[in-house]
Amino acid sequence: MQLDHPKLELKAVSQVFRARGGASVTALEAIDLAVPEGRFVSIIGPSGCGKSTLFNIIAGLQRPTAGEVRLDGAVITQMIGLVGYMLQKDLLLPWRTVLDNVILGMELNGVPKAQARERARSYMRHYGLGEFDRHYPAALSGGMRQRAALLRTLLYDTEVVLLDEPFGALDAQTRAHMQAWLLQLWADFGKTVIFVTHDVEEAVYLSDRIHVMTARPGRIKATLEVPIGRPRERHVVTDPVFLEIKSACLDLLTEEFREEAVMDRGDVQNA
Repeated sequence: MQLDHPKLELKAVSQVFRARGGASVTALEAIDLAVPEGRFVSIIGPSGCGKSTLFNIIAGLQRPTAGEVRLDGAVITQMIGLVGYMLQKDLLLPWRTVLDNVILGMELNGVPKAQARERARSYMRHYGLGEFDRHYPAALSGGMRQRAALLRTLLYDTEVVLLDEPFGALDAQTRAHMQAWLLQLWADFGKTVIFVTHDVEEAVYLSDRIHVMTARPGRIKATLEVPIGRPRERHVVTDPVFLEIKSACLDLLTEEFREEAVMDRGDVQNA
């Protein structure tokens, strides 16, 4: 695997939303992003900076006002089904068993149900979900629901996976377990992962690289490498290198909060 090969690229991607009456809001401005193959990359930034809009563009759900998305060098702008996409909400279907939720992506790809179930069962046993295959989502804890949703996303069999704050609603202990579980899945499946989070420590713990976005309009403010070996244990959060990267991220975000506050005060004074 060539880790420096750009698996996914965004070139000068901008998004302008036009409201009634002709007013417009620039959500994203000239985003250039290159994600190497097989890497775990996180995106952090202030609320409202356009992270979810960026994911919708990458997933093909939204056409950007300008720019293009490339996968393995080919333009895939507004083409759906080429990347996996998991939101914070697990979106498990309540009328399907956990097993039949996990196989949903494979079914959409045309895999016969019996074959999909057989494949999914082996993964569910391996990753701690085997005893829940005949349960319905309502019987699962939040962490187990997220496990099922993550496995469903990975078994959709795309090489790039977008994870939009998948652990944001979990308590701290469950979140720590899910982070370790996700890193194991990532190591086993070899996917290219792009991860959005508001938790700076989570971004540093999981990632090879972190992109920090500005407040709206969203731009890439800085890119930080995380030169910490793998596999990573929880004690790495006290490592001086870890703390230095975390501090740098927090400083960059604090700058954005201050600039945003100054702009908001200016808007109030001009109103």
